[in-house]
Amino acid sequence: MQTYQKLGFEKKESQSIVHALNELLANYQLYYHKLRGFHWNVEGRDFFELHEKFEEDYQAAHENIDHIAERIRIFGKKPVYRLAEYLKMAKIKEAQSDLAPEDMVWQIVDDMETLLGEMLGVVQAAEETGDTASIHLIMNMMQALEKRHWMFSAWLKKVPVASPQHN
Repeated sequence: MQTYQKLGFEKKESQSIVHALNELLANYQLYYHKLRGFHWNVEGRDFFELHEKFEEDYQAAHENIDHIAERIRIFGKKPVYRLAEYLKMAKIKEAQSDLAPEDMVWQIVDDMETLLGEMLGVVQAAEETGDTASIHLIMNMMQALEKRHWMFSAWLKKVPVASPQHN
């Protein structure tokens, strides 16, 4: 096999990392757009709190999206960028409109779990090839996302009745 010149990975090895990164990127894009929509459309008693939290999270997601795409470029590949490709590749799905604030948070928590699973896939692909830079990048993202997952999960405990979808 031909050795990948820029980073020392073989082409096949870099393909598995790039594929995992592109899957993570697609999921992050859906997550980002969902957060933007929730930020714009949240209503009710929790408006001020959730409006701000959704904004914090979509800004963090935007930054992570850029890091993931740039990591793909470091491998000499091009990140997926078409919306149709994101929708096809992503496990995260678009949100329905007119959700209650609690349902928005339930979806965000579920999506965070999906993202964490995708991140583990990137880490696994990176570990198999010794790509410590990708591991470091993704582990930092995981640490921050796990904390946000915990915070939103704690927020959901104040909801008197859990979402019917999550009983």
